Amino acid sequence: MRRHLLNLFLCISLLLLIDIFAIELGMVHSQAYAEVIKPAPISALAKNDNKQSEQNAQGEQSDNLQKQPLANLPDTYGRDTPRGAVQGFMRALTDDDIFMAGSYLQLNQGDNPATVVREFKKALDAGGRLQTDMQLSNDAQGNLDDNLPARFDEVGDITYKGNKIPVKLIHVQDKNGNMLWLFSNDTLKTIPEIVANARPTLVEQYGVDKLSKFKLFGMHLSDMTAVLVLTVLNFAFMYVSLWLLYFFLKLVYPRLQEHLWRIEQKRKGTKVKKSIKVLPIKENIILPLALVFTSILLPEILVWTGVSMTMREQVSRYLDILAWVAMTWLMFRLIDTTSIQAEQISYKYKRVEQIAIIGLIRRMAKMTVVMFAMIFIFGNLGFDLTTGIATLGIGGLALALGAQKTIENLVGSLVVVADQPVRVGDYCKFGNYDGIVMDIGIRSTRVRTLERSVVTIPNGDFASMQIENFTAKDMFRFQHKLFLKRTAKIDVIHQMIRELDKFLNEHYLTNKVWNQMSICELRQDCYVLNCQAYIDANGMAEFFDKQNVVLIDLLKEVEKYDVEHALPTQQLVVEEEKTVNRRNKKKRRKK
Repeated sequence: MRRHLLNLFLCISLLLLIDIFAIELGMVHSQAYAEVIKPAPISALAKNDNKQSEQNAQGEQSDNLQKQPLANLPDTYGRDTPRGAVQGFMRALTDDDIFMAGSYLQLNQGDNPATVVREFKKALDAGGRLQTDMQLSNDAQGNLDDNLPARFDEVGDITYKGNKIPVKLIHVQDKNGNMLWLFSNDTLKTIPEIVANARPTLVEQYGVDKLSKFKLFGMHLSDMTAVLVLTVLNFAFMYVSLWLLYFFLKLVYPRLQEHLWRIEQKRKGTKVKKSIKVLPIKENIILPLALVFTSILLPEILVWTGVSMTMREQVSRYLDILAWVAMTWLMFRLIDTTSIQAEQISYKYKRVEQIAIIGLIRRMAKMTVVMFAMIFIFGNLGFDLTTGIATLGIGGLALALGAQKTIENLVGSLVVVADQPVRVGDYCKFGNYDGIVMDIGIRSTRVRTLERSVVTIPNGDFASMQIENFTAKDMFRFQHKLFLKRTAKIDVIHQMIRELDKFLNEHYLTNKVWNQMSICELRQDCYVLNCQAYIDANGMAEFFDKQNVVLIDLLKEVEKYDVEHALPTQQLVVEEEKTVNRRNKKKRRKK
């Protein structure tokens, strides 16, 4: 219990720090953005507002805007792309710069920018959702695959009376010929009705009015207090709920197995081996799983309670990062649990060669999880993923070309373990070597030969070899030849073959697959008899012992008949005396 309370306290502290960091970092981004763009004074913006509205209205009515050339100079407010427009608008709202926020709206002639911005912000606070940076298009042409006209891009929605009203951007042209993305007039027309019928949010009802007057890191204290309280309550609820669910499953799982065992026993009508296993899920996944659910549910809770859009936008971005970190942590725990169970099964069935491959797969799975998590985390931080992914692809190609042999051996080890032509302890023959497999590693396989030397073969070569596995034999072949002198009578040979054939079939060490005694060859000096049988044995050593018994019993049976074993003959060449004398005379002449 102390450990669970400690984990709960540490994670709540972590979530609070993340919330504060998100708020502070959002304030820093807003200040940096304000310094870079250097907006014009408010009075100048107010004077030029009507002119800008006229230009936007004219741009909306034009049908050939897409054919006009684009300006080369980027917009100082970041309205070149849908992502830049949404980010700039949210920064202006965070800084309470109403007139700057108005420059991101497609206003009609006579509209009051301050009024429209305040109403739009109130509608977003009451139930609005904007897409994340990764979902927003960073292309000047916008998202062309959203089934909308080319001039429009949907960037979010506002929930009103159970319906979702889309929030759209429109691509218009300013007086300088630059194409800008602005919140469309079609979206802004629906805002007054939403605001007029909006109910007070939970934050407004139960919040402290005095806190809304103060700011910290550019955010209202009422919103910050609401976020911190909701974060603590949400995580505490998820952690306790998951812990209770785990405890319940831990109690129910063995009983459920026993119930299924009884049903299976009644169905078969015979005794079934009882095997009750513990819950395969470990307790260590509760904490990361609670963080994952908290990161996913908290943004929805913030919308439901009516936390301001500016606050939600800052917090949600870093909650997405927390979600990926917690998901990575959770996947690590699941990968470790699965690999440990796989190793236990390998030891149980004496498949030691799989241990190294299981460790390799575990490391590769973790690297893959980390790679995907880093891609999404950097995407949420605003980095361009296209260049990063392309760089990773080029780097991976270069690495693959440089480590081609290593990758070949790695793949070969996976093939050897998956196909299982041999296992550790098997006696096999490959190429010019034969011996007992000692180890199947990630790079190579080691085999101890009959001369007690160790041969190391790269797995890439070993997987492509023709391998003969003697340990995998289900039976061993007993085959020997008897050489009998031709002095034996043919009737005796015939009778002996029939009796020995019956003897092989009835011997207690042979099976019934193929047992036969036959004459395989007739030579000038002997008959050649072939003894064929199959013996069941577990390994070569056991086969040799059984072969000795069968062979001795066979020779004893042969001794009962009037036959002799043919032995190798020696030829003695006798030369005539005259021939020897001639050779001696030749030798004398030469001297």
